[in-house]
Amino acid sequence: MLKSFLFLISILFVFTSCSSQPNEKLKISATTWIGYTPLFYAKEKGWLKELNIKLLNVSSLSENMYLYKAGNSDAYVGTQYEFNLLRTEDKTLRPIMMFDRSFGGDVIMSNITLEELKDTNTEIDAYLEIDSINSTLLKDFIKNYHFEDKKIKYINKDQTQISLLNTKNLSKPSLIITYVPYDYTLYKNGFKELVSTKDGISLLVVDAMFTTSKIFNLHKNQFIKLKKLVDKSIEILDKNPKEFYETIKPYMLEITYEEFQESLKDIIWINKKLSTEMQEEMKDRNFPTRDLI
Repeated sequence: MLKSFLFLISILFVFTSCSSQPNEKLKISATTWIGYTPLFYAKEKGWLKELNIKLLNVSSLSENMYLYKAGNSDAYVGTQYEFNLLRTEDKTLRPIMMFDRSFGGDVIMSNITLEELKDTNTEIDAYLEIDSINSTLLKDFIKNYHFEDKKIKYINKDQTQISLLNTKNLSKPSLIITYVPYDYTLYKNGFKELVSTKDGISLLVVDAMFTTSKIFNLHKNQFIKLKKLVDKSIEILDKNPKEFYETIKPYMLEITYEEFQESLKDIIWINKKLSTEMQEEMKDRNFPTRDLI
């Protein structure tokens, strides 16, 4: 009788422990790209803490990728470029949450005009994050504007380092491959926009959250709740952009509220529903959409 009673108590203890066990820590890494600001808004509001989610802020897309590869984050946000690169190593990697499409947010800038670049016989310095969508952007630019015969020197730097460049200190023709909000600092440093994903480059650039099947299944409840928080943050941004800006301001490289509003025109939110056309376009680029929350 005593043995039966003790056995029953132990079973109840196990089930009680399992049901009250909190979510395991989920680490997600992100850059300060304008399309990821809903994550930083949720962080500043304390919502991520409630879900036991830690958001890691990094300065470049490539750093973000390396952080994930090293096992220091469970999921990361990035473009299809980083996804395709990492998926060669892990076929279970998949996009689970869409954020935005770049519509002018990825830009190529220079210290001289496009015509001057075409006419120059001097070596051109190209500053970019080599292991990121920056490389695809530059490749597309070279092809579309027939720069194949130009001698281009690739200089690998993260966006924080790139944003410190100033036209006054550059003696050679230079290309800058960057994205918002870093471009605002570069404008102030004398650089001019040549082309962007809105004008001059037809490249599709989408941003999503990626993780493996194993991690998704382990943290499914947290990811589903996080998706709702992302959608909620974007709705707040639409209704009260000033409050949203003031909340995420520490992450925005000192850009003004007016500049922040302008930068929002450089992306298209695709967090709710993908159009049939968009789904087909992504399918053509080997970007799966079947597992999206």
